[in-house]
Amino acid sequence: MSYQLAIFDFDGTLADSWPFFVSVFNDIADQHGFRRVDACQAERLRHYGPRDIMRHVGMPAWKLPIASRSFIDRMRGHPGQIPLFDGVESALRALDQAGMRLALVSSNAEDNVRRTLGPELASLFRHYECGMSIFGKSARIRKVVRQARTPPERALYVGDQTTDAEAARRAGVGFGAVSWGYAPIEALRNAGPAREFGAPGDLLSLAAS
Repeated sequence: MSYQLAIFDFDGTLADSWPFFVSVFNDIADQHGFRRVDACQAERLRHYGPRDIMRHVGMPAWKLPIASRSFIDRMRGHPGQIPLFDGVESALRALDQAGMRLALVSSNAEDNVRRTLGPELASLFRHYECGMSIFGKSARIRKVVRQARTPPERALYVGDQTTDAEAARRAGVGFGAVSWGYAPIEALRNAGPAREFGAPGDLLSLAAS
């Protein structure tokens, strides 16, 4: 399958935000009343899905939007501390030059996303759907596909968690699994991705197709 539209997740896919997430996690836990984690636990949690992390730390589902906003606010207060993964910038530029339409769907805030990308790289994305939403990522993905006037079968959502795979499936688009993000690639393979990327440079295969 060749694709016309590549829709990217942000945290764990384009941006290496895990170290920052770990650094502020216990402050957020104290603020919202769920369990702290030590360094060893944090590394294990990296291989858990979001729902498993919530169960592990005793976070009820209703607190997730509140805790997520706290993370977003802390990220906003520490500009420059979230780097892009090595190779992401060159891959995005190459995809744009090859004529691939780029979009971004993330639960993070758009201003955080744009600040991390920088003005020039941010301008490569034609569509943004960002922020927490009660309708979830699948509705945002469908909206981007409509805005881009692209057949769903020609769109790919690139992400790093099983929840990204679920959102892509519900939206009727393909899922591209990256191996460098939060979830281990073995878990993403179980979700049946249409594409698998072992390093950011592998994203260029989308242009080749």
